[in-house]
Amino acid sequence: MNSNNDILYSDLIKILGEDNVKKSEPMKNHTTFRIGGDADLFVTPVNAAQIHDTVIYLKKAEVPYYVVGNGSNLLVSDAGYRGVIIQLYSRFAGYEILHDNCESAVDKADVVYIRVQSGMSIIKLASIVAGYSLSGMEFASGIPGSIGGGIMMNAGAYGGEMKDIVVSASIMDEDGNIRKLDNKELEFGYRTSVLRPGKDIVIDVVIALHPGNQTEIRSRMAEIAASRKEKQPLEYPSAGSVFKRPVGYFAGTMIEQCGLKGKTVGGAMVSPKHAGFIVNTGNATCQDVLDLISLIQTTVNEQTGIMLECEIRAIGG
Repeated sequence: MNSNNDILYSDLIKILGEDNVKKSEPMKNHTTFRIGGDADLFVTPVNAAQIHDTVIYLKKAEVPYYVVGNGSNLLVSDAGYRGVIIQLYSRFAGYEILHDNCESAVDKADVVYIRVQSGMSIIKLASIVAGYSLSGMEFASGIPGSIGGGIMMNAGAYGGEMKDIVVSASIMDEDGNIRKLDNKELEFGYRTSVLRPGKDIVIDVVIALHPGNQTEIRSRMAEIAASRKEKQPLEYPSAGSVFKRPVGYFAGTMIEQCGLKGKTVGGAMVSPKHAGFIVNTGNATCQDVLDLISLIQTTVNEQTGIMLECEIRAIGG
């Protein structure tokens, strides 16, 4: 790190505390792809005030930053990230049921509202609400991201999307201003929303669920888990589905029909189990993945006339 980064490190410690600021942090430790070089600085705010003060400081200092959750939809350059990674994950993951007496409210209400901080794991939240016998998140019980990231891209699976359960979200912009957007204002679409990845910061989200039968809820979650294990390459690091679904088609099916199942570039491979996934076989680089993505897009476009659009985001360099 250079002297400017040393100053930056010292100033961020004043804002966040020493335990929440790291130098030269390997991003491969913070992405589900297990790929990525070092970030100059890696910070983990624990409350909205710290997020605000960090963003304001970095803007004034003209230092680039990027906000991540679990890194489940992220590909980081082998050269790392020149700037500050702000991670909102396990250290910013509280929740509350919005009733005075949550147990009686769950028993009696038709709809139960829960406020969740954006770093909460989607998988963990699905398990928590199942414990309250609340239905509506079963579809998301295997999505390996954070609530904030899930809102940002309107994550979905097994017939459901985040837009189906989100009531509103508190969003912080680059100037540190917080505004509340309701479901309509979030402009959810297929794997998209009005929010700008890496810039708009989801602070917390209010979701609406319905009381249900816990046995039935957990049974549905078990069915989804079994289906994921059977159909998806969970034994390898990946970033989930690489490409958005083309209208009227399935990306994985198209890739397979183009003869690319099992295709490798370096340590990156089109999964033999599900061609919509690129997996890290152990030593894949970011460039391996990018080259394989380019090969897939070119091949599919040549054979079908359709250009596949990436769902994962690449940063750094």
